[in-house]
Amino acid sequence: MRFDHSSTIQAPPERVWQVFSDVERWPEWTPTVDSVERLDAGRIHIGAKTRIRQPKLPVAIWEVTELKEGEYFEWVSKAPGIKTTGVHRVTSTPEGTVATATIIQEGPLGWLFGRLYAGLTKRYIATETEKLKQVSEGQ
Repeated sequence: MRFDHSSTIQAPPERVWQVFSDVERWPEWTPTVDSVERLDAGRIHIGAKTRIRQPKLPVAIWEVTELKEGEYFEWVSKAPGIKTTGVHRVTSTPEGTVATATIIQEGPLGWLFGRLYAGLTKRYIATETEKLKQVSEGQ
């Protein structure tokens, strides 16, 4: 299953990327993340691992699998029977900077987890992109 949500932000893409990619600070601006623990040092990079606690979800360790600095990063979390991919993308458009959050759930249990948590997943990624908008715009 796939879930996407985008917000158009009136801030430079560099600012939006700075906020979106600074995963350690997510708990400061989005209520969908209780805590973040980087399992390595420095900026995010391919292979970087992060432990995230979110309300109503199991604790997950995410590993960055793709990264294009200033544009997007993709990370994966695995549990028995399910692989969850999260994509965080920043795109410059004439209307402003578009931030998109995507969750893709795959594997033998991916469809079940996706259906059971569809409402929560949709709310979380919508909240995250809207809060990202507020923080990036300085509201």
